[in-house]
Amino acid sequence: MSTVEEITSENAFTTHISSLPPTTTIIISFHTPWAAPCAQMSLILKTLASSYPPQTPPTISFVSLDAEALPEVSESYEVTAVPFLVIQRDGKVLEKVSGSDAAKVRAAVERHAGKGGNTGKVGLPPALEVTRREDDGAKDATGTKGEGEAEGGGGEGGLSKYAPGANDPKTAPEMSSTAGQKEELETRLRELVKAAPVMLFMKGTPSAPQCGFSRTIVGMLREQGVRYGFFNILADEEVRSGMKTFSDWPTFPQLYAGGEFVGGLDIVKEELESNPDFFADYVAAPKGKGGMAAPEDQKQPATAST
Repeated sequence: MSTVEEITSENAFTTHISSLPPTTTIIISFHTPWAAPCAQMSLILKTLASSYPPQTPPTISFVSLDAEALPEVSESYEVTAVPFLVIQRDGKVLEKVSGSDAAKVRAAVERHAGKGGNTGKVGLPPALEVTRREDDGAKDATGTKGEGEAEGGGGEGGLSKYAPGANDPKTAPEMSSTAGQKEELETRLRELVKAAPVMLFMKGTPSAPQCGFSRTIVGMLREQGVRYGFFNILADEEVRSGMKTFSDWPTFPQLYAGGEFVGGLDIVKEELESNPDFFADYVAAPKGKGGMAAPEDQKQPATAST
């Protein structure tokens, strides 16, 4: 069975990729040791790899690497969150999958590499095939209603054959629309992104980031002397999910300046590289002394220090 090879250096990664024939499908998994979902992704990949028998030349190769230990490789694949999966062949990226959803990962791999020999034996269940059940009680061969079935009622057929008629009373109140809830969330998000001149939506807090990408952008803002507000998206699932749609950006951190979306870590890096004075209007401290804004600009449940 195939296995997942751990890559520990950029040279090892380059050597491994170049050693494979152009027909090999390469599954590249980016992880970090501190992110719990990465452990789940590791198990998923090991199970998937075991379903593909080794061949010569290899038709598929599974590799795993630490996104933070190999930053140049991570940046070349535009990795902004972990776990992150890249499927490539002949130097071309075929598909990317963010997150540790087993069904999505398996579907992506099988889409480009075909199904393994023992998929479904352990770990990952096989995809379910659903067959529509014929309604054997509603009508007979002539198209008329079955015996004992009254018009709009249960009859002798019992509840299994009952279908409410047009004149039957409603037995439960109609569900209320979620439109109002969505509007309330959007209003809240619009207020959040303007809570401070620069707002950072991150995993954790500036003093205790919960992901390497959030840690990196906090360091960049500090180096630029920017005072900013922040929101810990791990403390509020509603905001976490809502910001992905609101910003049309699937990952975190997310940075807003002047109420406008700037982007994630990679975009912020690009902006600073092309314009070193990008944050000039928001600098409130000497270079290297930036940090959190006043407590009233911190939008998270826990109290933050200045």
